[in-house]
Amino acid sequence: MTKETNHRAHIMVVEDDPASRALLVGYFEQEGYRVSESGQAEDLLQRIEREHIALVLLDIKLPGKDGLTLTRELRAASRVGIILVTAKDDDIDRIVGLELGADDYVTKPFNPRELLVRAKNLLWRIDGAGRAERPDPEQGCWHFEGWTLNPQKRLLLAPDGRSERLPQGEFKLLLALLTHAGQVLSRDQLMDAIHDREWTPNDRSVDVLIGRLRRKLDDNPADPRLILTAHGAGYLFAGEVG
Repeated sequence: MTKETNHRAHIMVVEDDPASRALLVGYFEQEGYRVSESGQAEDLLQRIEREHIALVLLDIKLPGKDGLTLTRELRAASRVGIILVTAKDDDIDRIVGLELGADDYVTKPFNPRELLVRAKNLLWRIDGAGRAERPDPEQGCWHFEGWTLNPQKRLLLAPDGRSERLPQGEFKLLLALLTHAGQVLSRDQLMDAIHDREWTPNDRSVDVLIGRLRRKLDDNPADPRLILTAHGAGYLFAGEVG
């Protein structure tokens, strides 16, 4: 995504605190983005579809329907980018949010410049994934152990015929593992593939996504056959890839 394309993106700020909301809206508008705002979760799904929202900055602590519930609903119905805004001590909420399909998070208090960079990176990845899904006769499907991954549609097809469209993070992680099947990939390598941001030892994004992929691939985490843990080193894909 070019800088010009980035600045045409429509961002929604969902924050119940008026001062914090005004700060975020003003900052992103100054940077050239189109910004909408809301102090609650009601009608957000309809607004995102109607107003063609590309990215949601979502506070977890909302009145009524909280941000985690909203994250689950958004991910089930939309490919919109989701960045959670959480309190510094909400480790569990951050992990649950990632499990439910959020793409990234920032903790309060945060540097607006850092949030801007994260937003730009996520919008760039969303745009790139959208281009990758356009029909390309040179781009084929990945076949492994009876499963099929269609990169054009981010569609995972099970041996019994079940199909599921993978969220962006899970798709990028699985694609990285398949591309390097039989090779141990470190957590920071996988973080580069899915988040394009600096990895820190406390960041469990990769582990959360690995757990989600194992469940979807019916890969018993206690005795996995497909995605193996290389303790102290990372993960590797051990299945036969065709």
